Amino acid sequence: MTNSCQHNSFNLPQEHLLHRLHALQQEYLHISPQAMQQVAAEFNLPLSQVAGVVAFYSFFSAQPCGRFHILFSNCTSCGYLPDGQNLMQLLAQQLQVNPGKTRADGLISIGETSCIGLCDQGASLLVNGIPLTHLNPDKITQIAQQITANISTDKWPAEWFEIHDTIYRRNLLLTTQLAPGSALQQAITHGAAETLTTIQQSGLNGRGGAGFNTSKKWQLCREAPGDAHYVICNADEGEPGTFKDRVLLRHHAEALFEGMTICAFIIGANKGSIYLRGEYRYLLSHLQAVLTQRRKHGLLGRHILNHADFHFDIDIVVGAGAYICGEESALIESLEGKPGIPRIRPPFPVTHGYLGQPTVVNNVETLIAAAHIVAHGSSWFNSVGTQKSTGTKILSVSGDCLSPGIYEYPFGVRIQQILGDCGAQRVQAVQLGGPAGKLIGAPDFNHTISFEDISTGGSFLIFGHQRDLLTVHRNFAHFFAHESCGFCTPCRVGTQLLKSNLDKIAEGHGTTNDIETLKQLAFLIQHHSHCGLGHTAANHVLDGLQHFPQVFAAHLNQHFVAQFDLDQALESARQITRRDDATAHLD
Repeated sequence: MTNSCQHNSFNLPQEHLLHRLHALQQEYLHISPQAMQQVAAEFNLPLSQVAGVVAFYSFFSAQPCGRFHILFSNCTSCGYLPDGQNLMQLLAQQLQVNPGKTRADGLISIGETSCIGLCDQGASLLVNGIPLTHLNPDKITQIAQQITANISTDKWPAEWFEIHDTIYRRNLLLTTQLAPGSALQQAITHGAAETLTTIQQSGLNGRGGAGFNTSKKWQLCREAPGDAHYVICNADEGEPGTFKDRVLLRHHAEALFEGMTICAFIIGANKGSIYLRGEYRYLLSHLQAVLTQRRKHGLLGRHILNHADFHFDIDIVVGAGAYICGEESALIESLEGKPGIPRIRPPFPVTHGYLGQPTVVNNVETLIAAAHIVAHGSSWFNSVGTQKSTGTKILSVSGDCLSPGIYEYPFGVRIQQILGDCGAQRVQAVQLGGPAGKLIGAPDFNHTISFEDISTGGSFLIFGHQRDLLTVHRNFAHFFAHESCGFCTPCRVGTQLLKSNLDKIAEGHGTTNDIETLKQLAFLIQHHSHCGLGHTAANHVLDGLQHFPQVFAAHLNQHFVAQFDLDQALESARQITRRDDATAHLD
């Protein structure tokens, strides 16, 4: 499939602004000022809002991309540097194109993007939005040959695009599939209030990492006054090292939609939305097919399961590349057709969410768990886990281990057990919850995964002794600097300074003063950023300085070393004056 689109240009408005802009991006390979004006007229929006949306999301471009547009993941697990091999540079050399640029003939453009959720699949990329995994130099050469011959991607070897999901441990949620409608029938039979009580008695907390009680969130929304109530599934897992939602969406979509419908029944919602991350667009047709079947069987639409007053349906909105949209208020802004900039809270979405109305926002795993609880009962769920962390947690395990993939454990599992189960040896560190989470070393491997000990949204990144942790920190710092929404100065400027300081230390120009600067920057980012994601952007640095100070110290100079090369800076002057003798250089 080449980078084209079946959509005819400039006709009726699309269902959602992001979808309309995506269609234009696909058809014309960029979004021109004229196209922005047309879209603004179609949607009756200010041109500034449309232009702001185009500029905000990384998958939109005002400059033409190539007919083959390739984005290499730069994640520490699925990135393009396996064993030190720069696969992006290798492909760029073979196709004679500079990364970040479009080749003059318009055939190819190559760049990098943040984690694409394929951390268990080896080095990975997206070509026109379609994933290719398990990259190596031989496959890169074969890709270059296909592009040089201008062979459309639908004629590339089918096995290149296969993704084999591996689930190594199953527990409550992954052992069995829910029969479509089974949990929903239980909810309708027992009524909304009793079903909410079942959720409350299960002790289910949100699986995104923060752990807010699910029944309390649903009850607050249920009781909030409003003209309408909404259910939103946050399927925008953008935390590097997280890919459990990819697997759940592929294999447990029925349970997800069941959970959303049960939530709607409880809170009185008629409309629900899934916000699907742009990197998972290739799952869209599968999800739409499941929704179609549920409508066919009376599980969505009007009079669900012949209930006279229960009407509910679900649509899917696909993002366009913005990590910040994993934050619930930024996600709501994006759903409303705006840049995904987090809102000031309070008020919270349960009272003032989508379109200013009461809204429940839960992630994929939470909604699937809710469906299973209604189907099997609260005691079935809270029979495992701990007193404060009932049920199970699904982990995305990747990095330096023999068996990366999906693992479901009861809460309270020790980190050392997980490392043993996945075949991780000589482990130096584990990053839990992605770069925004917690970095721990061997002395802490007896801690447990639980809300009362170490909480995680699901990312479990393993770093062996051969890893240079400073390189890992640089990767994380570059990620946060790139993904900052830019709204507030502490995050917008602070993450850039954090990145620059880590680069300086890694390049051998740092001193002990730079360590103090890192601590000061981290404090400012952590305590003065606008939203929760900003507050956590410096966590990895603070954890690194606390648990692995030797990683930073090993790269420091005892004396000041100038980072600025003055002689090199004079090169342009030498060229202008056509001088290259000894006196034109500095010793």
